[in-house]
Amino acid sequence: MNTEPVGATCVRRPRSLAATAFAASLAMLGALAAITAGLAPQAAAQSPGAAQANPRLPQVQIQAGMHLIRAEVAADSATRTRGLMMRERLGTNEGMLFVFPDRQVYCFWMRNTLIPLSIAFIDDDGTIAGLADMQPHSEDSHCPPRPVRYALEMEQGWFAKRGIAPGAKLTSAEFFGAGPRR
Repeated sequence: MNTEPVGATCVRRPRSLAATAFAASLAMLGALAAITAGLAPQAAAQSPGAAQANPRLPQVQIQAGMHLIRAEVAADSATRTRGLMMRERLGTNEGMLFVFPDRQVYCFWMRNTLIPLSIAFIDDDGTIAGLADMQPHSEDSHCPPRPVRYALEMEQGWFAKRGIAPGAKLTSAEFFGAGPRR
C-alpha cells in the first residue's frame, strides 16, 4: 500500500497510475502558486474583495470536560483536503473537526500548514483514541492507533495544557453519537 497524500491528510489506499499523474499535476500547480504568491504578495493583499486562500467553515461546539471548543467542520473531500493549510493562527479554543464517511486509519501531514498543531483521533462515541503533535510544513504522517471517523486539530499543546489525554471523552450535539451524523 502506498500513502497517497490528499491535502492536509493522507489516506492509505492503493495508488493508480492516473492518481499518480494527478498528484504530480497538483504538486506542480502548488509550486507555481507558491512562486506566484512570492512574486506579488502585496498585490494580492491589496485587492479589494480578494477571496481568502482558505475561508472559514461552519462551526460546531465540542465539549472537552469543562472546556468549550469552537471547531470548523471539514466534512467533504475538498474541505478535508484543504484543512488548516495557509492559516496563520487559530483563535482561542478554536480548531477544525475532520469528519470522514467511514472508520479508517486516516493519516495527517502538515504540508502548507503554517502553525504547529495537536491532533486528537476520535472514536464514534467521542473517545480520544490517540493524540499527536505536528510541526508546520512537515510531511511526516501522523496516524491514529486504530480506525476512527473523526479527527480534531487544535493549537499545538492545547490538549496537554488542559490534561486531556487518550481515553478522555468529547461531546457534541451533532457528532460523537449524540445526534444525527453529517
